[in-house]
Amino acid sequence: MKTPLLKQPSEKSRRLVGSSILAFTLMQFAALGIAHAQTNTTAAPATMNRGSTGTSQSSSFGPLRHINAGLLDVAYAETGPAEGPVVILLHGWPYDIHSYDEVAPLLAAKGYRVLMPYARGYGDTHFLSANTLRNGQPTALASDVIDFMDALKIKQAVLGGYDWGARSADIVSALWPERVKALVSVSGYLIGNQEAGKTPLPPKAELQWWYQYYFATERGRAGYEKNTHDFAKLIWQTASPKWAFDDATFNRSAAALDNPDHVAITVFNYRWRLGLVQGETKYAPLEQKLAKAPSIGVPTITLEGDANGAPHPAAEDYAKRFTGKYEYRLIQGGIGHNLPQEDPQAFAKAIIDVDHL
Repeated sequence: MKTPLLKQPSEKSRRLVGSSILAFTLMQFAALGIAHAQTNTTAAPATMNRGSTGTSQSSSFGPLRHINAGLLDVAYAETGPAEGPVVILLHGWPYDIHSYDEVAPLLAAKGYRVLMPYARGYGDTHFLSANTLRNGQPTALASDVIDFMDALKIKQAVLGGYDWGARSADIVSALWPERVKALVSVSGYLIGNQEAGKTPLPPKAELQWWYQYYFATERGRAGYEKNTHDFAKLIWQTASPKWAFDDATFNRSAAALDNPDHVAITVFNYRWRLGLVQGETKYAPLEQKLAKAPSIGVPTITLEGDANGAPHPAAEDYAKRFTGKYEYRLIQGGIGHNLPQEDPQAFAKAIIDVDHL
């Protein structure tokens, strides 16, 4: 069903309340940081550092953890009690796990164990083999989530995401519903397929996808490789036209795009959508299932920012794809594409609420 639109607090009050909650929560984690790290190390077979002696990059929650999962050495941040119910937060393109810097403490304060992995091609996540195809097709990214859960022996989790992260969360929820307790997806149902990608859109809609066509060319690949950070900043600005992020905020996330596989993964993803490259055979059975636009039956809350400048489907067009307990929320106040970072309270509330639908 479609719920009434939520009335949002003013920008000033939202920032004041958010700052107070975040400050209080971070004080709690500072006091318990050492014990928390020891407990989490016991709870999950992950290493704090890469290799045997090298140090990992850091996140807002301390040193990144690493675990071998499927094809990847996955770098991830973790916060909250080790025995708490698990929430996995998935980031989009061209962003990173810092989108959840304010969401995660709010969830941890409610007793959740919050995991924020870097996707393939981002941050300190790397392929275990130099011979592995740098495949960016959606089913590969979604399979990485299952491999990550398996490696950490997580049977079930609440999934939340936006952009590429929402697409991965949607796919996991559709293909492996037993692994998903509940779902929060920004912009709703984002599962697509190559056949659907052949259908032309109206001119204004096609214009929004300019970068997809740019990446279809060798000039586009070279241009993204040469100007990755400037390109990403442009996407941030156009996707969230009312979000006044500063250079420090952007630079903190842009560092994740320096991953040596980032350009290849990005270009592969968008070329795959247009049918210009083919995915790996091992993912073909999964793609065949997704081509039927499978419904999602797990409890779900979909979110949309009222100032989302990125391409996104209309809520009424995808509501029927969610056949379980379902709510739609329009988040007002000039909120754009990177919803968890632009309104962390609304995103955290959706995670908590969907867990009790």
